[in-house]
Amino acid sequence: MKYIFWIAIVVAIVMASWARIKPEVVDAIFQDELQDIAAQLGPRLGVSPPQSDAELRDAIIRKAANHEIKLSPKQVTVKSSGPPEHRIVFIAVDYNVPVNLYVYSYRLHFSSQRMVRQ
Repeated sequence: MKYIFWIAIVVAIVMASWARIKPEVVDAIFQDELQDIAAQLGPRLGVSPPQSDAELRDAIIRKAANHEIKLSPKQVTVKSSGPPEHRIVFIAVDYNVPVNLYVYSYRLHFSSQRMVRQ
């Protein structure tokens, strides 16, 4: 009986740890993909980058959805300035992820900013 109690405690700790760590891991992967999107805006390597801010915003929202991150267009800021050959693009993503530990729930806040010069 004592072993069952300790096994239950260990399982509960592992589940709570995973619930806390999983959003961090998913955000790290999403940040890497966001960096890839920003890098594609730089030198043109035969890949056709998004032509408008709205297309870039939609691409970021689709990448986030692949990781079960729900973003609205208000949570993604894309601003570009300058002539097309020397355009500067600012990308910012700001979102919260709920963490449910069955007896306690809270939200983790994630934010990222990138500036790319073409």
